[in-house]
Amino acid sequence: MSSGSTRLRVASINTNGVRAAYRKGMGAWLDARGVDILAIQEVRAATEDLEGLLGPEWSILHDAATAKGRAGVALASRSKASIHRVSIGDEEFDSAGRWLEADYEVNGQIVTVVSAYVHSGEADTPKQVEKYKFLDGMTARLPELAAHSELVVVVGDLNVGHKTLDIKNWKGNVKRAGFLTKERAYFDRFFGEAGTVVEGVDGSKGPGLGWVDIGRRFAGEVDGPYTWWSQRGHAFDTDTGWRLDYQMATPALAERAVSYEVDRAASHAERWSDHTPVVVDYQI
Repeated sequence: MSSGSTRLRVASINTNGVRAAYRKGMGAWLDARGVDILAIQEVRAATEDLEGLLGPEWSILHDAATAKGRAGVALASRSKASIHRVSIGDEEFDSAGRWLEADYEVNGQIVTVVSAYVHSGEADTPKQVEKYKFLDGMTARLPELAAHSELVVVVGDLNVGHKTLDIKNWKGNVKRAGFLTKERAYFDRFFGEAGTVVEGVDGSKGPGLGWVDIGRRFAGEVDGPYTWWSQRGHAFDTDTGWRLDYQMATPALAERAVSYEVDRAASHAERWSDHTPVVVDYQI
């Protein structure tokens, strides 16, 4: 890398309620991690709560859900964003608390970061219909973002395990939201080669969008690394997890990724969320 480059550390975490996460130790993790931009999902709190927890050194953008105490996405950064945008999909579709974009100037270049929280869904219910509407909105928005800036990363809890490698017990979840073939086909297109027709795992066809799954690029074709484990039973202890949290980047930004880490807690007792942070360093 050139001597004039800047390291940008982007971290993403579904806190499952940021106030509860701070009570359990999130603050100590953040203080020690050297994060430049922090994307949070499932904030479940007011902007004033976020400001009080993170402190004055952070510039905070927050899009709360329509229903109080639900969802909510935020971006916290060491420097202020130049502009931010919310909402995705049709005007009638309520995406509040699930999609927040911001542009940051880094070493003279604009880097766009999106904190995203895809619906969890539930097979054969209206919840799944809402999830597909959101994924349709992402499909339309991703090319627009790539046209907006060559340095874009969409991070967060995307609530889909793309491949069998992304779920420990995938055979037992083939009919469950999060691993339905129709959901996974969206990700086949997200990560498919740009300008080509991609056949999804469900047999559907559509244009590849050319985005890069940073986690899979660094980990290779191996199981995991998982980012979510059920709080029930011994899922964490046996590493029976799902990889639901992503950093997906435009090719130009992906080429500048120099490290990828999943900050898995040392023990079940030390967890402060059912998800774990995903941290990537980019050299800008």
